[in-house]
Amino acid sequence: MKDIKESDMAEKVEKQDNYVRQTGSLMERLRRVKTTRWWRFGIVAAIYVAWTVWMKNPWLLLGLLLLGDIYLTQFIPWGAWKGWKSGWARTLMSWVDAIVYALVLVYFLFAFVGQNYQIPSSSLEKTLLTGDYLWVNKLVYGPRVPQTPLHFPLAQNTLFGCKSYIEKPQIAYHRLKGMRNVRRGDIVVFNYPNGDTVAVNCPNPDYYTLCQEYGKEAILNNPDKFGEVVWRPVDRRDAYVKRCVGLPGETFEMKDGVIYIDGKQLPQPKNMQFNYFVQTTQLISDELFEELGIAVDDRNIVAADTYHLPLTDAMKQQLEASGIVAQIMRTPDNPKESLYTYPIGTDYGWTHNNYGPLLIPKKGMSINLTVESLPLYERCIRTYEGNTLEVRNGEIVINGTPATSYTFKMDYYWMMGDNRDNSSDSRFWGFVPEDHIVGTPMIILISFDKDKGLLSGGIRWKRMFRSANPDEFPQ
Repeated sequence: MKDIKESDMAEKVEKQDNYVRQTGSLMERLRRVKTTRWWRFGIVAAIYVAWTVWMKNPWLLLGLLLLGDIYLTQFIPWGAWKGWKSGWARTLMSWVDAIVYALVLVYFLFAFVGQNYQIPSSSLEKTLLTGDYLWVNKLVYGPRVPQTPLHFPLAQNTLFGCKSYIEKPQIAYHRLKGMRNVRRGDIVVFNYPNGDTVAVNCPNPDYYTLCQEYGKEAILNNPDKFGEVVWRPVDRRDAYVKRCVGLPGETFEMKDGVIYIDGKQLPQPKNMQFNYFVQTTQLISDELFEELGIAVDDRNIVAADTYHLPLTDAMKQQLEASGIVAQIMRTPDNPKESLYTYPIGTDYGWTHNNYGPLLIPKKGMSINLTVESLPLYERCIRTYEGNTLEVRNGEIVINGTPATSYTFKMDYYWMMGDNRDNSSDSRFWGFVPEDHIVGTPMIILISFDKDKGLLSGGIRWKRMFRSANPDEFPQ
C-alpha cells in the first residue's frame, strides 16, 4: 500500500510540474525552470552553436528557439504523454521518445563524424579482407552536408525492400572543413560513381555495363529479368572502398600492371595481388590454402593440375617454396577487355594492366576538347557537373554553346583495388568526383571469415582494432 501511495504521489507531482511548466507567460515559464535543465540546455546549445559555426550557416541558429522550447519554455507540450492515465500508452511513448532521440543522435553521428562499413568483396585483399567491419572517419576530409537530408540513418538506400530515403529536397554539395585532403595511398570510402542509375535486380554488373552488353531498350523492356531502373542521389549510392592512386591534375598510366604518375613509377603496395596460373605436381591441400590465406571462392581449378589464384609476392614465394609448383605465370591481358574498360563502349586499346596515359581532372583546370577525347571526360561534364552535352555535325555543344574547351568545377581521383585482377575500380568506371568522397577507414572493428563457423575460427580476432590502412606508400 505504501508503494502504491508513493507512486500516486509521484504521478501527482509530475502532473503539477507539467502544468506549471506549460502555463504562464514566457518570463514566468523561464523563472520556473530548474537549474539542472538550464545546465542541460547550456551544454546542448553550446554544441549546437559550434556545429552552426562549422556549417557556416547562420540561419541554423534559429534552431536554438526549438531547443529552448524543448528544454525550457515548453510552449509545445513535448512531455504531455507523461501525464496520460493509461500506463501502457505512457510505456509505449517512453520507448518512442527514446528511439527517436537515439535515431537523431545516430543521424548526426553518421552524417558528421563517422560510421561503420562492411567490406563485401575481395578487391582490397590482402590489405582489407572480405568480412572486415570498418570505422570510417568523416572528419579527416571534412564531412559532407547530407545532400539527401530525409533518410533513415541506419540504411544506405533500401530498407525492407523499399527506399530508405525521400529524394526531395536535394541540397547542393557542400563539404565542411576537414583535417586534410585525400592523399595518394589513402584507402577511401566513396559513393559508387556509376551508381546513379541502377537496375535493381542486377547491381553487379552495373547498369552501364548492362547497357553495353544488352542495350538500353532490352533492360527497360525486361523488368522481370533486370528489375526496375531507378535513379539514386549521390549520397544514397552504394559505398565502395578502394585505394587512391591518382590525384587531381596528375597523369595516370599503367604498364604491365605497374602504375606511373606523371611518368614516374609508383611504389606497389606490399599486400597487392595479381592473378596467376599455377601448374602443380599434386593437388594443393586445404591446409596450404589456409596458410596462404586464399579464400574458398578464390581457389579456382581450371584443369586437373592447374589453378587460377590471386597471390601477393610473399604468397607466390611461399607457394613456390612448397615444392609442388611446376610452373607459375601471370594472367595475360585479354584484348576484349578494351570494350569493358573506361570509357566503356569505346576502344582506346587500353586494358586493365596497360592503361592510359590519362589526365585526371582538377578543379579550375581547363582542357581542350575534341570529338576523339570527349568520351574520357563526357561523364564528368554531363553527369557529375550537371551540364547538357551533345555533338552536332562533329561540333561539341555544352549548355547550348559550341565548345572547344572545358573548365572543371570539381577535383577528381583515380581509385584502384590492391587485388588488381579482381577489382572493379576506376579502370572500369573512371574518375571519382570529390562530392562522392565519404571518408577514410581508420580501424577494423571486427572481422568475420565467411568460410568458417563462428565457433571454429569464423571471427578473426587478430584483426580487431588494427589499422585499416597499414600499407600506405610515399607521396
